[in-house]
Amino acid sequence: MKSTFIRLGTASTVVAAMALAACGGGGGSPGNNSVTNPGTTPPALGGTSGTLNIALTDAPACGFDAVNVTVSKVRVHQSATAADADTGWSEVVLAPARKINLLNLTNGVLDPLGSVSVPAGRYTQVRLLLDPNTANGFANSVVPSSTKVETTLETPADLKTGVKITSNFEVVAGQPYNLVLDFDACRSVINKAGGGYLLTPSVSAMAAAGSGISGYVSTLVSGSGVVVSAQQNGKVIGNTTVNAATGAFAISRLNPGSYDVVFVGTGRAAAVIGDVSVPGGASNIALGTSASPITMPASLMRSVSGTVSLLPLAPSVKPYVAAMQTVTNGKTVVIQAVDAAAGTGAYTIGSLPLGAPQYATYSATAPLVFSSAAPTQGVGNYRIDAVATGYSVKSVSPVNVSNGDQTSINLQLTP
Repeated sequence: MKSTFIRLGTASTVVAAMALAACGGGGGSPGNNSVTNPGTTPPALGGTSGTLNIALTDAPACGFDAVNVTVSKVRVHQSATAADADTGWSEVVLAPARKINLLNLTNGVLDPLGSVSVPAGRYTQVRLLLDPNTANGFANSVVPSSTKVETTLETPADLKTGVKITSNFEVVAGQPYNLVLDFDACRSVINKAGGGYLLTPSVSAMAAAGSGISGYVSTLVSGSGVVVSAQQNGKVIGNTTVNAATGAFAISRLNPGSYDVVFVGTGRAAAVIGDVSVPGGASNIALGTSASPITMPASLMRSVSGTVSLLPLAPSVKPYVAAMQTVTNGKTVVIQAVDAAAGTGAYTIGSLPLGAPQYATYSATAPLVFSSAAPTQGVGNYRIDAVATGYSVKSVSPVNVSNGDQTSINLQLTP
């Protein structure tokens, strides 16, 4: 079947209190609402308007010490097809524009961007506007973990009118609505084939409130870069990094439903907790406590690399590659996933455990009991999936890393 976009980390981290700064001021072009310079006085509510509070957060990033974007404005419209110059836009203007390190916003941190009084109704388009790179070129930048040097993050010309974010939320007259823009730095920064970094924003809009999953990983393993993800049917719905010092983690803004929660860390076998039922009503499900944390046994690690090609070629489409294992009862989960490089389609999935995953069925009674779960593919074996919007999913299985890294797993995608 043809794939739709799989987003790694569409909802990130802890439910944080929405202490959003409100905005004062006014102005804007005719037919638009515009608020500049966030202050402390909420906009006055009329009988046909409500307050839209906007904040920014981030899912974990891959391989960077900093991912900086300079936000200048957020615009919302009730029409999904409204053009930049159309009337009916409401907006929050950051004056001056604010440079934000997205990696400071992981694990539940929200950065309030501002508030604006908007006409009541349903909103289906959000645009996040970023300042262009001028002067020193560091309005948008990255600091790779490998070099520790701030480097320009190239911003495509088609982002001048803003990052267009599909949305579907309703502002009720006389009431506030708290909107969170989840900017996934991991999927938004790609290595250019000729060197440098390109921004391809992956941003979703969601309500601030929501149910979630939280807990603790043992501090004996929390320093190994543990990432926790909530998955459904082999797709990552939300993820977060673990606090290296305390082992604490939390994933919020999850829709009610059943999730498989996957723990992966360098030098550790994966751990999977199956059938974690998340109810509605801003509930929180605890997985492990500081006294009885989740642990992961040591494991040798391997990697899989290769290329993904698109036929026909589509330079604007970014393939996504995932290493999967079927752990028990037909449950297939993502162990690691990466984007293929722009232009070349090259990819490397590192930190794949050689050891079998540990599996436990969720129970509200602690501690959870884990046991080794040899994957259906065989211990040390993975299914490698390549996915791209508009193309059929391509899989290769089994890919055996028992005897070493696999370096030529090449996949071609067709419609």
